Amino acid sequence: MGIAARIAAAQLSGLARSRRQIVAGPLVGLLHDDDVWFLSTMLAADPGTPFDPDEVSWALDTVRLAFAAEERWLHGELIEEANPGLAEALTEHGMIIRSRPPLLAVEPADLVIPDLPDGITAARVATAEEHAEGNAVAADAYKTEDVATTFQPDPASGGAVLIRENGVPVAIASWTAIADGVTEVVGVGTLHSHRRRGLGALATAYATQHAFESAGADLAWLTPGDEGADRIYRRLGYEPKATAVHLGDPGGHLEDLV
Repeated sequence: MGIAARIAAAQLSGLARSRRQIVAGPLVGLLHDDDVWFLSTMLAADPGTPFDPDEVSWALDTVRLAFAAEERWLHGELIEEANPGLAEALTEHGMIIRSRPPLLAVEPADLVIPDLPDGITAARVATAEEHAEGNAVAADAYKTEDVATTFQPDPASGGAVLIRENGVPVAIASWTAIADGVTEVVGVGTLHSHRRRGLGALATAYATQHAFESAGADLAWLTPGDEGADRIYRRLGYEPKATAVHLGDPGGHLEDLV
């Protein structure tokens, strides 16, 4: 299995643990019980396996009906190299491709860990109280409470690293539950008052390190939100391995898909 299909399969396995599945031909809808738009999504059902174009129409209709029944907006996350042509097939039936960011990945031997400046610490979130502090940083960074997550004491189920300046939480980055040795680094955020100081890069690097050393991952991946973030992640050892495709139905949160 190639790296793109491995990552796509691990993403599906990880998300399916906490979501209800609607499997329809080449697609699988994943419905989360919480009505937060980005928690429910659609993925390819069989990463690495060619799909039948004749199945796309009814499969998409099936997933759309399931999402509409729970008043959820449908968007999808695909990895181009794992299922070539599937994104384009979905656009033939009304979905809109919003972005194609590079998918960057790193293995333990290639991860670059920057030195911590004076007064800056990086530590894994190990208590519910620390987790609440991390949620507060994320809420400030993203200007929404929807990014709040639940504390996971077992690092293999996901976790986070909190960056502090003189003891005050200022940045955070998280990793998802490990599946087939793979994790996604997500939720990188810095207090607005502390941006452009490299704190998000520190959080990313140390979160990745903890995912490897504490949670047992041997491959981490992410998608940069813009070219600046892309350059930062590459300096940490992340390299382009595939292409992510973010797409959604018209309306909803299309402008938020990056």
